[in-house]
Amino acid sequence: MRKERPEELVERPSKSQLKREMIELQALGKKIIDLPEGQRAKFPLSDDMLAAIEETHRIRSHEGLRRHMHYVGKLMRKEDLDAVRAVFEAMEQQNVRRDASFQRLERWRDRLLDDDEAFVIFVEDYPHVDRQALRQLIRNARAERDAGKQPNSAKKLFKLLRAELDL
Repeated sequence: MRKERPEELVERPSKSQLKREMIELQALGKKIIDLPEGQRAKFPLSDDMLAAIEETHRIRSHEGLRRHMHYVGKLMRKEDLDAVRAVFEAMEQQNVRRDASFQRLERWRDRLLDDDEAFVIFVEDYPHVDRQALRQLIRNARAERDAGKQPNSAKKLFKLLRAELDL
């Protein structure tokens, strides 16, 4: 009977686990490929990976694309995955902040259209706002809303608020 050596006791990942990891790397590569070029530039990728990404856009065959994605997954093993995931996380946080700012603007717009006191509060918080333009837009937006017309003034009000709040 053969004795096991200590190095043989170390468990290797199963074939299924290796396949799951490879599929995950391919999906991560696909996510990067699907991004616009400006966002892709934020990632710390090797020259081989950048070349593979560019090559992806030239492939028209379904089977060729499938094989190429396997190659992308293989290249992703050599990339700094923590740095790539950190960039994705930063992008997600930026989207969350942008969405929160957008919702804040919408709340201000709705408050200004529904409540006369909101105008006073807004002007106190942002004293350098063009009060006349703000009042006019509120008045026009309310009139459009009451008449059931397109909310053109409400859109202009939103743009004014966005410029005022620097968002």
